[in-house]
Amino acid sequence: MESPPIDTTVTETQLIEESAEFRGLRSSFRSFAFPVTIGFVLWYLLYVLLSSYAPGLMGTQVVGHINVALVLGLLQFVTTFTIAAWYARYAARRLDPPAGAIREARGAVVHAPREAAE
Repeated sequence: MESPPIDTTVTETQLIEESAEFRGLRSSFRSFAFPVTIGFVLWYLLYVLLSSYAPGLMGTQVVGHINVALVLGLLQFVTTFTIAAWYARYAARRLDPPAGAIREARGAVVHAPREAAE
């Protein structure tokens, strides 16, 4: 049985991925996403570790029947929504314009999700 021939032609996608503009866009995304993700995971693990190994601290009453564990648990939700809003603003200001410029420069027929929905 013969193996299929290997296609060595460079596709438009490969040209875009190898461009300096795309590498800059990818770098901008990573410079935001990686530190924020690491920070959030550490914050979540702190909550889990405190819940497991510091039940006295987590059970400390703050106001009435509200304890530290409940406050930190609710702050997890606040953090999640804050990061989502922060990323949306970051993407609109720093990622979407260069991505649009790359699409226009390459004459790509791929549309951004917002453009496709309209």
